[in-house]
Formats: sequence, structure tokens, C-alpha cells
Amino acid sequence: MTDTPQHETEPTHRTGVRRRPAWRLFDENFPTHRSQYLKQTLMATSSMLVVLLLLDLVDQTVLIASLGASTFIVFSMPHRKRSAPRYLIGGYAVGALAGCSLSMLAAWLIEFSFVVPHVVEICCAAFAMGMAFLIMVVTETEHPPAAALAIGFVLNDWDLYSLIVVLAGIVLVTTIKEVIKPQLRDLL
Repeated sequence: MTDTPQHETEPTHRTGVRRRPAWRLFDENFPTHRSQYLKQTLMATSSMLVVLLLLDLVDQTVLIASLGASTFIVFSMPHRKRSAPRYLIGGYAVGALAGCSLSMLAAWLIEFSFVVPHVVEICCAAFAMGMAFLIMVVTETEHPPAAALAIGFVLNDWDLYSLIVVLAGIVLVTTIKEVIKPQLRDLL
């Protein structure tokens, strides 16, 4: 083995991934693809604006806040496996199922037990995230913002309409991405 250090952007032996120096602030592809970065940023912003305008009828905005994180994933990595409809819509379905189920359990425990309500909600929120995690990994529908959605359903008031609006939101974001996907490139 030689004593000469590897250049900071050369591939590593273990991962084959180029490492960006810690001091580097901007992506090295930005100068050459500046217009694509700006175009996709505008597409993501416009898509989120459309979704928020259409879904503005929900009082609990925290339940639709995870759509912002999903929109980031969709428009920064549109051709990656994790931004496919299976992961987006499937992940949200699992997150909503876990969150709604544990929210109902929390309501039942609060009504019929002597445990402090806030503690019940916190425990059920953690279990909802764990349940969503397990189901997503087993069904190959992993989507981190959907795990946050599970927590949101437990810690916030919701109704059937809220559930429908959140699921409609991810379907809308996914549909927009699939329609304009040929114009998009992976930025990360």
C-alpha cells in the first residue's frame, strides 16, 4: 500500500461512491446544469402549490406537511427506485393505516384507562412509526415521509376527510411527476 493519499473525489474502495469534500458548498454538477436545477425547483414548487391549493380544505396542515418532503424526493430523484409510485403511494397508504390504527387505539386507551393521556399519545405515535417502518420494509414500500405521516395521525386530530385528502395529495404529486418525468433528471 502506498503512502500517497487518495484524491478527495476519487471512488472509495468499499462503496465505489465519490465523496464530496466537506468544505465544498455546491454540487459540482450545478454550474453545468444550472437551468435544469432551476427548472426542477420551479416544477416542484408549482406542483406543491397546486396540491396545497387543492387540499387547502384540511384544518390539520401538519398531516399534509409530509407532502413537502415527498415532493423534494420526487423532484430531486425522479428516476430513482424510491420515487416510484409503489413507494410513494404504497408508503402513504401504510403510514396512514398505521397512524389511524394507533390513533384509534390511543383514543380507546385514554378513555378506558388511568394512564396520562399525553403519555398514551406519545407511546402510540412511536408505535405507529414502528408499525409503519416494519410494514413498509416488509412490503417494499419504504418512504420516510410516510413514517412521519403515521406520527402525525396519532398526535393530531383527523377525520376521514383528512385521510382522503392526504392520500389524494400523494396521488396528485405522483401523477404530476410521472407526466413530466421525461423532462426531469436526477439531481442527487
